[in-house]
Amino acid sequence: MTDRIQVLLVDDHAVVRAGFKLLLSSSANIAVIAEATRGEQAILLYSQLQPDIVVMDLSMPGIGGLETIRRLCQRDAQARILVFSVHDQQVFVQRALQAGARGYISKNTAPHILTEAIESLFKGEIYVESGLSKDSMLQQGECDYRRLIDDLSAREFDVFRLLAMGLTSHGIADELSLGYKTVANYATRIKKKLRASSVAELARIAMSLGILHR
Repeated sequence: MTDRIQVLLVDDHAVVRAGFKLLLSSSANIAVIAEATRGEQAILLYSQLQPDIVVMDLSMPGIGGLETIRRLCQRDAQARILVFSVHDQQVFVQRALQAGARGYISKNTAPHILTEAIESLFKGEIYVESGLSKDSMLQQGECDYRRLIDDLSAREFDVFRLLAMGLTSHGIADELSLGYKTVANYATRIKKKLRASSVAELARIAMSLGILHR
């Protein structure tokens, strides 16, 4: 029905999308009109279908979630994007909202929160799950790292996270559909921005910010 909130689901896991769709089908106010497995496809579908809400993960192959949010918002300043991610650390919330998302909830949340968040965004509100909108007490060094992390572009942040997880440059190139030399250049810039001399240091920074915790 045309009066239902039209939702585009974006997640690279078919089982996850099926779960989302089943959950949302229980709401009389929400209809899933399309699904995408990666950001490039989401951008195309958004242009074609103009959904009311985009519900998307951050960790996806290709251009990745943060860059997808940025590009969608460049094309449509009124795009209403709800991030639904396993990452519940403050740094991910901040990056997503800075990119243009209007909501952020964790995949560990209660099922009704998803529909509540979608309905809030549809009304023009900002929705961040309780507990994700406040920073925990941080040591000074951690605060400094947060400021440095904020200086990374969306793509640099994706590469940084994967480097910290232990992926090789070749592995990251495959994961993000980038050239090996491009990844190597990103890695050099990231180390310079974060004042790190090794991947081990990048991993330590990521650990201190909770980025590696799932």
